[in-house]
Amino acid sequence: MQNITRLFDFPYYQLEKYNLNVAFGTKYGSEWKTISTKEYVEKANAISRALLRMDVKANDKIALISMSNRTEWNIMDIGVLQLGAQTVPIYPTISEEDYAYVLNHSESKYCFVSCEEVYQKVKAIQSQVPSLKEVYSFDSLSDCKNWTEVLKLGEETSNQEEVEKLKDAVDKDDLATLIYTSGTTGKPKGVMLSHDNIVSNALESFKRIPLELGNSKALSFLPVCHIYERMLIYLYQYCGTSIYFAPIDQISDYAKEVKPNVMTAVPRLLEKVYDKIIAKGTDLTGIKKKLFFWAVELGLQYEPYGKNGWWYEKKLGLARKLIFSKWKEALGGNLSVMASGSAALQPRLARVFNAAEFGVMEGYGLTETSPVVSVNDMRNGGFRIGTVGKLLERTEVKIATDGEICVKGPQVMLGYYKDPIKTAEVMIDGYFHTGDIGEIDADGFLKITDRKKEMFKTSGGKYVAPQLLENRFKQSRFIEQVMVVGDGEKMPAALIQLDFDFVKNWAKIHKVEVGTNEELAKNQKVIARVAEEVETANENFAKWEKVKAFKLTPDIWSIEEGHLTPTMKLKRKIVKEKYIALYNEIYEH
Repeated sequence: MQNITRLFDFPYYQLEKYNLNVAFGTKYGSEWKTISTKEYVEKANAISRALLRMDVKANDKIALISMSNRTEWNIMDIGVLQLGAQTVPIYPTISEEDYAYVLNHSESKYCFVSCEEVYQKVKAIQSQVPSLKEVYSFDSLSDCKNWTEVLKLGEETSNQEEVEKLKDAVDKDDLATLIYTSGTTGKPKGVMLSHDNIVSNALESFKRIPLELGNSKALSFLPVCHIYERMLIYLYQYCGTSIYFAPIDQISDYAKEVKPNVMTAVPRLLEKVYDKIIAKGTDLTGIKKKLFFWAVELGLQYEPYGKNGWWYEKKLGLARKLIFSKWKEALGGNLSVMASGSAALQPRLARVFNAAEFGVMEGYGLTETSPVVSVNDMRNGGFRIGTVGKLLERTEVKIATDGEICVKGPQVMLGYYKDPIKTAEVMIDGYFHTGDIGEIDADGFLKITDRKKEMFKTSGGKYVAPQLLENRFKQSRFIEQVMVVGDGEKMPAALIQLDFDFVKNWAKIHKVEVGTNEELAKNQKVIARVAEEVETANENFAKWEKVKAFKLTPDIWSIEEGHLTPTMKLKRKIVKEKYIALYNEIYEH
């Protein structure tokens, strides 16, 4: 096998080196169906042959939309790429309007959907997409063509030679996929990633993931339409790892069955797992409960490489045997590495999960960087809590004068599709400007310290544009100033400064005791009334954007006190610092 340079080289490499009995496993109802590497390659070739017969040419776009990860998606992906055509993975839960935009903007020729729910959304806008010839479904649906028709069309092998010619014509720098980033403001942008962008990222990230080659299992549940999970699926193929797919809401059940060695995670998932574990511990009684919380406390003090000394390590060994081993059993018992990305991981979670030997390693990246820029690795001193690890090889980061992280390397995108202006805004002198603020310490560990742009991600990986929420909240007569928070947290929340003059009048009318501003901010009737305003303001926002909690601040935000700039913009960092106690109350830090 020549060097891997294109994405469709991965399955052939796996066939030659590992020839797995189980390349992929998907559960349909209560039954697991697996396919070998050989079947994977054969089916991908059948798809390529069929698509040729369906008049798909190099550079045509094929949309893939799936509610959960499954074998069919991966077969389609390789089948499309082998022709020099491109896949357009689409996030299934976006609006019909966004479906129409992405399908039109990409000029997708065919669309493959997973199920009835996705099909209905595509069907509703199909007439608005002139380029779209046909829709096929992976599930059996009464009124939609099934993808097995395409497989059948490709059974006959007489045009395989043409497939081979098209494969040979694909260059590593050719466009492989368009990934549309969440458009919280304005329309989604189509990130153009080449074969080399993703292949190089998989091969460099491989050096950071300790897996037993040819003999490991992965559980895959994060959406494969995101480049994070998708890149790792190629990486797993390179490692000869059997990949089992799970719905995101049944991870622990599937993990018990599959007993994976590796999986990816987002901080929100780790938060949920942790909260569940703590809830179970709270239900214990007597000595069991004492032992449980002793182990948790110990875990929260964890430092890698025995930095806490031999006595701590001795106690940790005992905690692992008595308590943490049970945590591991709940996820199958074999999990030794979890790559965490997509949002900032709270250091307390990094500590407790590594104390429990889950091998949670935080990394950093963006869709535009295919995605990994840096990642922690337990080996060779490459792990430091509170950082996103060291840069991948062949990756260069320069910190701009304003602290912005700028990235250069083989993983940096080709640009935004059909948008040279937006591309030029972020690609300057060969460096991609991330919009994140950070620093690299003396040992080469990258630390993300702030967001240049105000938009943030919750720990579930969802984008939130705080200004949109804040502007809506300020329509309330009760609210003078508001700052939406929640970067890296499980939900958006708000710090609110009351319009004290208005509230005092309201209080008099409603016979609520009026005291100092500080007393008003703590008054339960005032808090209850503001809660109604928050609920109303939340109405037109998506579920993940809604403000779920708030705290009223006791004083007036002003330029003089440092809350606001001279042009009355929020100094977010300073506001958060001033009210860090309230912030910590919201998130129970």
